[in-house]
Amino acid sequence: MKLVNVAEMQAIEREADQAGWSYAQMMETAGQGLAEIVHSFYGDEENPLVTGLVGSGNNGGDTLIALAALAQNGWEVRAYLVRPRPQDDPLVQRVQAAGGVLQSVEQDGDLSQLDAWLSDSTVVLDGVLGTGFRLPLKDEIGRVLTRVKVYENIPTVVAVDCPSGVDCDSGQIAEECIPADVTVCMAAVKVGLLKFPAFQMVGEIETIDIGLPTDLPAWQAVQREVVGEARVRSLLPERKPDSHKGTYGTVGVVAGSLNYSGAALLAARAAHRVGAGLVQVAVPGPLHAVLAGHFPEATWVLLPHEMGVIAEGAVEVLARHLPKVDVLLWGPGFGLEDTTGEFVRRLVEGRPVRTRRGQIGFVSAQDSANVGVALTHPPMVIDADGLKLLARVQNWPQNLPPETILTPHPGEMAILTGLPLEDIQADRLGIAQRFAQEWGQVVVLKGAMTVVAEPGGQVSVIPVANSALAHAGTGDVLAGLIAGLRAQGLSAYQAALVGAWLHAQAGIFAVEQVGHEASVLAGDLITALPDVLAWVW
Repeated sequence: MKLVNVAEMQAIEREADQAGWSYAQMMETAGQGLAEIVHSFYGDEENPLVTGLVGSGNNGGDTLIALAALAQNGWEVRAYLVRPRPQDDPLVQRVQAAGGVLQSVEQDGDLSQLDAWLSDSTVVLDGVLGTGFRLPLKDEIGRVLTRVKVYENIPTVVAVDCPSGVDCDSGQIAEECIPADVTVCMAAVKVGLLKFPAFQMVGEIETIDIGLPTDLPAWQAVQREVVGEARVRSLLPERKPDSHKGTYGTVGVVAGSLNYSGAALLAARAAHRVGAGLVQVAVPGPLHAVLAGHFPEATWVLLPHEMGVIAEGAVEVLARHLPKVDVLLWGPGFGLEDTTGEFVRRLVEGRPVRTRRGQIGFVSAQDSANVGVALTHPPMVIDADGLKLLARVQNWPQNLPPETILTPHPGEMAILTGLPLEDIQADRLGIAQRFAQEWGQVVVLKGAMTVVAEPGGQVSVIPVANSALAHAGTGDVLAGLIAGLRAQGLSAYQAALVGAWLHAQAGIFAVEQVGHEASVLAGDLITALPDVLAWVW
């Protein structure tokens, strides 16, 4: 699903009209598509009845076409004209010809007819205001919207393109805005619908094809998308019956410290659970005995440490293992000690290191000779404290492998960019897209509606906001999912996009399994993941 601002959508429709696909044809296709969705969702109700709240613009036209089509499918239809339509409006006449009943707000001064219609409606179509709306809302429209919004037993509400009263660029809303159960977007989702507070009003988002020529320059220029089930399913790697663990790649996880020992376990388990063939976990030596018994499927590398945190010299041990991994995830649970910062600097700069033959973990034979080892850089995923330490390294974007996946939350993004947190949150899409291009890396800006951006300008949004994910450790799980998918052959952008979507869905599934958002732990996401995969894979 493409994601557009209002000006972009207007330009797309203008180009389509100039190319021969007229505004009238777009409206006809939109209205028919709206009717198909309403009928497929709610048409199995006994004696279905729909009331359309009709405005004077294109959304009102879409609604009238949908009402006429629903009447032909056996629905009882009613059109409530919130704004005047021309007396000879062919769309109004079409509803009447199909057996629909009309009522204008001018003839319903106390709104009693509206109340009566709401009382037995299966569905209310909200087609009063469209994407061109800007605050404030006119009083006469607000009066009708408020009456519907506060109605005690409000029917299912389907918004036409957007809930009336939403600014489809800024995401601001009128107080009278009616919360929708479903919002049916024409051709593309509008950016304001994925911003707060508007997102709380849209319900489930559906899009319909309005027949736009696919070669329109304005359409092709849009590089934003909203990630949905179909998109993820198309990217998941094939699982072949004659495969083996090498088929699905090896993830190296460098993580943990005494204070944050669980981070390594969460990230590594997530990588394995999403399908990676082998996970090799490198942790400070003291953590091995604590963690190994909880994760027998992993292999382990014991790293030199100082008081339980990864020491600078650990890079010399890690260097010997890097050629064996297909992707390297590092950063979860690192802490911010200087010696770990030096480890990060040496890892990022990638200079050859001195190491010893015969090492197992950090244990080496006394007679082993020092040898030079080139520090190779496999594809990388960097998370958590690793990002904070990365910000201390000069010229880090140039030293990382191209399209390294960075997974900052807004606070970590502020450290990496030097921008105020408020500026980042005010323009999450733009900030992620800008720095992915500047750095030449894939950026996963976590939070409500996680944003994934890649250096070529593509950017995607995961349309989920769930407080179940507001728990320590859920970011470690996300990093592990992304690394596991990257090891299986997905591109950096694909792995980030799919991983973020699976992570969000695992949060939703975990709430269902646990019972409440407040009680979901990071490990519950890993437990829920198989059900998510069974649904989408």
